[in-house]
Amino acid sequence: MISKGIRGAITVDENTPEAIGAATIKLLSEMVKKNNIDIDMISHAIFTLTDDLNADFPAKYARINLKWKDVPMMCFHELNVPGSLKMCLRILVVVNCGEEFVPEFVYLDGAAGLRK
Repeated sequence: MISKGIRGAITVDENTPEAIGAATIKLLSEMVKKNNIDIDMISHAIFTLTDDLNADFPAKYARINLKWKDVPMMCFHELNVPGSLKMCLRILVVVNCGEEFVPEFVYLDGAAGLRK
């Protein structure tokens, strides 16, 4: 068994707990669906937010809404590069899997342009 990362990103409408929570659940739900992830496959998850998003911790919504209570998660601010996409939540979910597993990355809403 090996570990592979699944990347995802989404823009958040406003800097509120409700908007961060909704974006987190929308993105993680799509990542889980597209990659057929079972919770016991998840090694850990890393969340980053641009510096204009600080109203809440996105990991809280994975823990509460998706029942990821035993998944190690950390939240960080994304590097503030001039000209980069604002109001953006990025997620890296690391899964334990077989070598044949091919991760499908998910970019939603305003973040869809990050990967063409």
